[in-house]
Amino acid sequence: MRKLAMLGTALAIAASLSATAVQAQTKEINFGIIATEASSNLKTIWEPFLADMAKGTGFKVNGFYASDYAGVIEAMRFKKVQIAWYGNKSAMEAVNRADGQIFVQSVDSDGNPGYWSHLIVQKDSPIKTLEDVLKCDKTVTFGIGDPNSTSGFLVPTSYIFAAKNIEPKDCFKTVRNASHEANAMAVANKQIDVGTNNSENLRRLEKTAPDAAKNIRVIWTSPLIPSDPIVWRKDMSTEDKTKLYTWILSYGRIGTPDEIAAAKKILAGLQWAPFSPSADDQLLPIRILENNKTIMKIKGDAKLSAEDKATQIKSLEAEVKTWQAAADKANASPFRKKVAEFQEADKAGDQAKLKKIIAELATSMTSTPMN
Repeated sequence: MRKLAMLGTALAIAASLSATAVQAQTKEINFGIIATEASSNLKTIWEPFLADMAKGTGFKVNGFYASDYAGVIEAMRFKKVQIAWYGNKSAMEAVNRADGQIFVQSVDSDGNPGYWSHLIVQKDSPIKTLEDVLKCDKTVTFGIGDPNSTSGFLVPTSYIFAAKNIEPKDCFKTVRNASHEANAMAVANKQIDVGTNNSENLRRLEKTAPDAAKNIRVIWTSPLIPSDPIVWRKDMSTEDKTKLYTWILSYGRIGTPDEIAAAKKILAGLQWAPFSPSADDQLLPIRILENNKTIMKIKGDAKLSAEDKATQIKSLEAEVKTWQAAADKANASPFRKKVAEFQEADKAGDQAKLKKIIAELATSMTSTPMN
């Protein structure tokens, strides 16, 4: 009996060691999620997706929630985050300084190719138009987005303030930076007069805070903004990238009817349809927008001499021309043609063709960036 007990103990130890070894071999992936609202809310909608990613790839997937956009960018820069969801402006920062690369982008659950930035006010506010906002008599309190937010900061700054040579701090009584959710709630509760937001967040607010959503009115809408990208670190292994790429583009498209329906339900919680292939060239319009904003700001800077203005503007305009040419070239690239094929196969529900195209895209994307 004693020998049997000892044998049982030995087997238990061996099994434990074996399980520990398997666990130690499991690749960990930290997935960064930008702070568009409270992390508790974000976890509710993101954790089911991350759990499915872990199940589908075999990785241990951890959600990384920072208090601001910069926290995720810096985490990627210092290799604490391997993959992340960004807006276009924050993705640009990740590509520029955190060794990031765009590989897919989100798709609006209604099939829209992007989303829109808004200025919002409380429904009974006397502020009716953009002209009312820009009277610049320092009576209006203004809530702007995180400095790394596309729709909350870059787009309204470029299309509204830079275009009219207006410095927000010289125009409003107060200017504060906050998340989309915080700005929306502050407007709904009359804590600020005007705030920035976007179409996706306002639609989500209808579910998370319907009473607040009813108290909000949109007074300005931007041109279309490209859908949010997903970015990975370039130095991830080809094997890991291929697993992630294949799983993400297959998610909600390939599998049994029940598997596809379950995946689409989780994506619907994020207000998305299945992802679409993308690349760094998605950022070219954002780079042009950023430069145009800077050009407008330089033109209105009374502290700069005419000569300094001309020098700086010439350099920025040259970059704009370069990026515009790159955007034109990208639109006719083999990658974009392959994406068009992918979209056609997706519409047809042709799983065999989708698998083939995903494999081709994965091979190209994980070896040489397709821009």
